Amino acid sequence: MKKNTSGPRFKALLEEAKITTTGFAAFWDTGAQNIHNWYTRGVPAYRMEEVARILSVHSHWLITGEGPRDASILRVLDESGNTFDAQAIRGIYTVIEPVDVELPFYKETLKANGSNKTHVIEDPEQSIRLPRSHLDTLEINPSDAICTRMIGNSMGEKIEDGSTLAIDRGLTQIIDGEIYAIEHDGMLRIKYLHRMPGNALRLRSHNKAEYPDEIFRAEQIEEQNIRVIGWVFWWSTLNKRRPPVPFL
Repeated sequence: MKKNTSGPRFKALLEEAKITTTGFAAFWDTGAQNIHNWYTRGVPAYRMEEVARILSVHSHWLITGEGPRDASILRVLDESGNTFDAQAIRGIYTVIEPVDVELPFYKETLKANGSNKTHVIEDPEQSIRLPRSHLDTLEINPSDAICTRMIGNSMGEKIEDGSTLAIDRGLTQIIDGEIYAIEHDGMLRIKYLHRMPGNALRLRSHNKAEYPDEIFRAEQIEEQNIRVIGWVFWWSTLNKRRPPVPFL
């Protein structure tokens, strides 16, 4: 049986991929010292196949340095069930981002009692996918993230009518000047929010020329059922005009 001399090759692969010892340790949910030990002792036998798949190399080459190095693209699962790709890009090996996160879609719709009142509910027939990295960068729990659609031009030139929005329900504390989704007596609204003295609240539109500021006193907030759904952290805006191609 060939001796396990994988340590130096394993270290070199991480350096090529610009993956730090700490970063790789976090992926395995282990201490950085354990990974550092692999550089001298070699990758443990019970981890060898998984490590080889993640770094897109043949396990035999990793163990012995013999035979072909490059393996085909493979997919692996971490302990949380996230899928990772391991692929070669111009000879540099890297661990690609986790798969996208599917977010539930919410919308304003008429209540079922026949009145003209609306409420905000989940639409089970729609969902939106966002890269997991978007949420991880902002430290957003995927279970707190939802999507909706911008209605109207009150946030025009910032968030256009029809844009898809992503909302973090984990952040409902009002930070002055940030954009939030609110439910106002059953109506879904997207506004800049500002705290005012006496627990009052100011709603500000980006399109201030057509939509002046609204200020609600504490008792009005309660009477009109105004609640913060969450912080708007992402939106998509489609250019409504395709530029003409000259000289055709």
